[in-house]
Amino acid sequence: MTTVETARPPVERRPEVGGRKTARPRRSLVGYLFVAPLMIGLGVFHLYPMLLTIYASFTKWDGLTPKHWVGLDNYTKLITRDALFHQVVRNTFLFMLGAIPLTVLISLVLAALISSPRRSMVVYRLAFFVPYVANSAAVAVVWFRLYSGRDGVLNSILGAVGIHGPDWLVTSPWALVAVIIASVWQSLGYPMIVLIAGIQSISESVNEAAAIDGAGRFRRFRYITLPLLTPSLFFVTISQFVLSFQVFGIVYVMTHGGPEHDTDMYLTRLFNVAFGSGQLGYASAMSWLLFLIIGALTILQWRLQRAWVFYE
Repeated sequence: MTTVETARPPVERRPEVGGRKTARPRRSLVGYLFVAPLMIGLGVFHLYPMLLTIYASFTKWDGLTPKHWVGLDNYTKLITRDALFHQVVRNTFLFMLGAIPLTVLISLVLAALISSPRRSMVVYRLAFFVPYVANSAAVAVVWFRLYSGRDGVLNSILGAVGIHGPDWLVTSPWALVAVIIASVWQSLGYPMIVLIAGIQSISESVNEAAAIDGAGRFRRFRYITLPLLTPSLFFVTISQFVLSFQVFGIVYVMTHGGPEHDTDMYLTRLFNVAFGSGQLGYASAMSWLLFLIIGALTILQWRLQRAWVFYE
C-alpha cells in the first residue's frame, strides 16, 4: 500500500526590516523618554546640589562672593576648635538618648493595646497618628503655650497637686526635657502604625497554641509577640535614629536653641551658620559630617542587629 505525501506550501519569511532588530532600539528609546523627566529632576534638584555642597565644604563661601579654597580647614575646625559645635553634638546625642527609647517604648505599648482589628480601635489609631502629620511649627506653638511661664497650663496642673513646676523653657536641664517630651508626643504615630502592622502580621495559630499550653497574655507577648516583632522594632529604631538628627521645627520655635545653647541641635546650628552667619562653606562641611556620622552609626546598628533581631 502506497501513501501519497501531500506537499506543504513553503513558509514565507518576512523581511527583517521593521522587525526585532529595529523594534528593540525603539522600545529602549521610548523607555528612556519616559524616565528622562525623572532623571533630569534628580540631576538638577538632587545630584547637582550634592556635588555643589561637596565642593563648597572645602571652601570659604558666603553665597555671594566667589568661593575661596581652604581644603580641609572647615572639617578640622569643626572637629578640633569649634566648642559650640561640640556642645551641639552633645545636645543632639542627649536628645536621642531621651527621645528614641521613649518613642519606641510608648509606641510599642500603644500598638499592643490598640492592635485589635475591631472598628472601634480605628478612632484611637487616628487620634495618636494625627500629631505626626501635623505641622511641626504648629505643634511647637501649642507646647510653648503649655510650658510658658509659671502660670502655664502644665505648671497650673502641677500646682493643683502641690508640685511647684519649673520655668520649663528658660532653665536647664528642663528646657531639653521639654523639647524631648514635645518631640516624642508628635512622633509617636508613625512607629505605632508600623508596630501595629507587625503585630497583626503574626500568625494567630502561634498564639492559640501557646494559650492552649497554658501561657497567659503577658507570657505570650514576652516570648512570642516581642521576638517576632524585632524586625519591625529594628526598622522603627533606625528611622527614629535618623529623624532625631533632623529635629528642627520644635526646637527652633520653642527655644531657639536656648537657654545658653542647651537645646541647640545639629540642624538648628547648621541653619544659623548657613543663613544667620552666611557661612555656607562651613555649613556644607557640617552637613557632610552629619551624613558621615549617620552613615557610620547606621552601619553599626545593622551589624548589631544580628544579636537581637529574629526573622521567621
